[in-house]
Amino acid sequence: MRPFTYERATDARAAVAAVSRPGAKFISGGTNLLDLMKLEIERPDHLVDISRLPLADIEELPDGGLRIGAQAANSDVAADARVRSGYPVLAQALVAGAPGQLRNMASVGGNLLQRTRCPYFYDTDSGCNKRDPGSGCDAIGGVNRMHAILGASDSCIATHPSDMAVAMTALEARIELLGADRSVRTVAIGDFYRLPGDTPHIETVLRPDEMITGIVLPPPPPGGQLYRKVRDRASYEFALVSVAAVVSTDGGISTDGGTGAIADARVAFGGVAHKPWRSFAAEDSLRDRPATMATYRAAAEAAMRDAVGQGGNDFKIELAKRTLCRTLDEAARAARTAQERSGRDEGDHGTS
Repeated sequence: MRPFTYERATDARAAVAAVSRPGAKFISGGTNLLDLMKLEIERPDHLVDISRLPLADIEELPDGGLRIGAQAANSDVAADARVRSGYPVLAQALVAGAPGQLRNMASVGGNLLQRTRCPYFYDTDSGCNKRDPGSGCDAIGGVNRMHAILGASDSCIATHPSDMAVAMTALEARIELLGADRSVRTVAIGDFYRLPGDTPHIETVLRPDEMITGIVLPPPPPGGQLYRKVRDRASYEFALVSVAAVVSTDGGISTDGGTGAIADARVAFGGVAHKPWRSFAAEDSLRDRPATMATYRAAAEAAMRDAVGQGGNDFKIELAKRTLCRTLDEAARAARTAQERSGRDEGDHGTS
């Protein structure tokens, strides 16, 4: 590890001012950055510790949404009763993302900004345009079982590792940013991450002198929510494919015993692209269609229409389709159960 200097920021504005100097980086939980520093993939000259800033609160908003401070621990967000009841897909994704010890240390802001786990990115003897622009991508034609099937380029086929960001994409979260000039802007999570193109080392729209201060969740969407993660082992492993789904139904019963027609749906994939992948094609094919396996299969085909395997990861295309079908089916059934429970509650109140 190379020598570096360190300071602990006293407030958010001082932090963004401190990180504006060349070679400076923020550190919070350090669960990803410290590993990268040890391997000399990240080489900051100066670290600005933002872990003690008063940005860890989870606050209810007047419109019924939630604001999660960027320094909130992953474990605290996953355990929050408001998150578990209104945004269960987020709680499920956080629990699936890492063991308890890491969730206790990792911040929400840091989770959004974690780097890829592509082995070629971590191997400094390999060509990696993300680590060393212009050096090539050895994953193309190499061992690429974990790599992207959507949105990749000739420069990079790495995937984004965050489970939380996939759930937040389905929830249409917005990210609050503070700049060194004290300007504040809010970016939709769907616009926050970039596809690799010719510049895979530029992963987000975050400017060098900006800091994430919070994440805003809109009011909880109606319907059932589910996060499903498929991986090689049950814990401490990144996704081969994951799906975050939010499904609302009309409450009827379809001819094959399903849960009626789909009123609305949101679908986001993890483990398949350089960013959390929102599938508008799948969503469009689901709306106003019966909540049946045939509908889910059609949505899966739409979602993977442009998918391209790299040889070692060809199986992920079919795996993504099957994972989506199963997740949609369970989310729709959860929506139906919630509707039935709501109807019973209304009946009880009407007779009391």
